[in-house]
Amino acid sequence: MQPMVLQDTPALAIDNVTKTYTQWQRSGKAKDIIKNMFRPDKRVVTALDHVSLTINPGEFVAYAGANGAGKSTTIKILSGILLPTQGRVSVLGMDPLRDRIPLMRRVGILFGQRTELWWDHPVITSFEWKKEVWNIPDEIYQRNLKMVTQLLDLTDILKTFARELSLGQRMRADIAMLLLHGPDLIFLDEPTLGLDVLAKQQMIHFLKKINKEQKTTVVVTSHDMDDLEEMAQRVVLLNKGTIAFDGNFDELRDALGGFYRIEITTSPKEAPLSLPGMKLLRSEHGSHEYEFDRKIFPIHRVLGNLSEFPQILDVEIKKAPIEDVVANLYLSWKDK
Repeated sequence: MQPMVLQDTPALAIDNVTKTYTQWQRSGKAKDIIKNMFRPDKRVVTALDHVSLTINPGEFVAYAGANGAGKSTTIKILSGILLPTQGRVSVLGMDPLRDRIPLMRRVGILFGQRTELWWDHPVITSFEWKKEVWNIPDEIYQRNLKMVTQLLDLTDILKTFARELSLGQRMRADIAMLLLHGPDLIFLDEPTLGLDVLAKQQMIHFLKKINKEQKTTVVVTSHDMDDLEEMAQRVVLLNKGTIAFDGNFDELRDALGGFYRIEITTSPKEAPLSLPGMKLLRSEHGSHEYEFDRKIFPIHRVLGNLSEFPQILDVEIKKAPIEDVVANLYLSWKDK
């Protein structure tokens, strides 16, 4: 029997979780062969260090961090593939290890570029296989198949062999397959990796749609912070196995200062202007881009300064790309 899940139960709750690995160290030198056999050195690696996190039903959360920060380890613990060394985990009110089978009927998982599609069979065959193996009721299967076929534009590829699909087509088919049983919570690891601009936008639009309309809780990892900002309302950043930031993307920008970009257009012959409190990033053919901290120089003050330069033809102010904000944040962590 599937455990009862109360309506106010978190979609997932991580309580003081630590995960360590033991790595055996071997020198590879002939003189150390005997020592390596009987007394090898070992190193303890801490992938997660006392992590606590709660995600509520219906949230769309970006889970990000540099390589080795602990993202994949977290997802594997939440899906019951790994056990935490310390701490407790609850997913949809269930224990990922003890309740793994009933939990998997309510969760969808996509790890990186791995696929569950049968390589030498049409896509629809893989879908029908899942229906039978998972005992998905026909009504639910047909409803979800219709939804993913329409929203992910799968009509033309359902009868195509998986090995003949482009990367974007295969990713759409994989997303569709993990949604056939109607999961309440989905984990996605790099769902837009390698996709062209059109395929990426289609994927992002679909994920936002099912989150909004189906109230599906989504946890997504990616190295593309611009994609994450477009998708998610909340971002959790990991650094060396600990949560270094948890908030929205505007708060993340403010964590390193309220950096904004301003693009000034002049005639192509004009040299870059010397503007107080503004850092010149690039200048070419009359287009000059600067960066400034609106906490120190409010926008009204910046515009007031610009009014003194009659050679300015146009001005555009925009937020600093989140990719740059996070890159600077990673650099600051490395220096600590």
